[in-house]
Amino acid sequence: MKFAKTVLCFTIAAVTFVTAVMAQSPKATGIMPPANAKAMVLAPLKPVLLSTMKLGIAGLSHDHVHLILSDYRDGKVNIVGIAEANKTLRARLQQQYNIPDSLFFDDLKTMATTKKPDVVLGYNPVAKHIDVVEVCAPLGISVMVEKPLAATLAQAKRMEFLALKYYIKLLTNYETTWYPSYRRIRDVARKDSLGQIRKMVAHDGHEGPKEINCSKDFTDWLTDPDQNGAGALNDFGCYGANLFTWLMNGQRPVAVTAIARHYKPQTYPKVEDDATIIVEYPTATGIIEASWNWPYSIKDLEVFGDEGYMHAFDKDNLLTHIDKFPTVTSVAPPLAAPNDNPITYLESVVKNRMLGISDRSSLRNNMIVMQILDAAKRSIAEGKRIVL
Repeated sequence: MKFAKTVLCFTIAAVTFVTAVMAQSPKATGIMPPANAKAMVLAPLKPVLLSTMKLGIAGLSHDHVHLILSDYRDGKVNIVGIAEANKTLRARLQQQYNIPDSLFFDDLKTMATTKKPDVVLGYNPVAKHIDVVEVCAPLGISVMVEKPLAATLAQAKRMEFLALKYYIKLLTNYETTWYPSYRRIRDVARKDSLGQIRKMVAHDGHEGPKEINCSKDFTDWLTDPDQNGAGALNDFGCYGANLFTWLMNGQRPVAVTAIARHYKPQTYPKVEDDATIIVEYPTATGIIEASWNWPYSIKDLEVFGDEGYMHAFDKDNLLTHIDKFPTVTSVAPPLAAPNDNPITYLESVVKNRMLGISDRSSLRNNMIVMQILDAAKRSIAEGKRIVL
């Protein structure tokens, strides 16, 4: 154990040194090649195709849709159909991303039966994720939705039933799944270098969806308790629940306690804008701090073990303190394909190259996430600790 920790600390220090050396590039140092140096003529780079799958899009009102539409515009993905009834929203994004008329449909079933996509990506209100699965599952079309899986636990159970009945893959996409720093924490924890995990803390959120200028199409449903299932609790509480389930190897917690605050009733009259959730495990405690009231955007993760501590400040940067070794800051190594992008990951799972059974996007993980969120809502409503 001590030898392993020593090796780990030296490895982290070496990575930090190499990163610093690489930073001493001409651009970083300001020392540029002589003006008469022979110029290199580079051919234009062709776009890297992320997937050969035929992708269908269900809804355009989630602002995360800009990511996949950017990939489409850049020639990285093959979108064969888009289902969206709001013609004003359609027209705006069609012009922005140069999408042909032939891709648009008013309803999902017509698009799915006409274009026969391999998989459908849901960018609609969370409460309508179930509608996507109701249409796609009987057609044998797998689905990936943006987090969280559903607005309510009852919806999630129905979606799980349909996915299992029709043998489709039902996945949930989180931004933090593609953070190298988070993967690094889990890799170190799995080597037992931190000792037994005792406490996990996840901070997630920003100043507020309206404050950061999310689109009206997005905020109209995001701030509605029926369409989103809650406010900041669902929007950002799901991140911590997803990560804790992953770090605890799929364990179901024994109890959940939560409080919700309403700091901005004039801005968000229908939903809470701040939530704190305590998730109890037999050997550890997780604390989720989800808010639309942070003074800045934040997604970070702290993990405390019996013999070490790691803190991911953002997607790349880490602080590690193990045993009595000096504290080290480092940049996490890049993720390896296909785990470095939601579309390449999705293709691997749909084509059975990866099982996708217990990872962060999996149905199993996200059913536990929904149990945690449901217990948190009940705890707030009843003012007590909820035993699962």
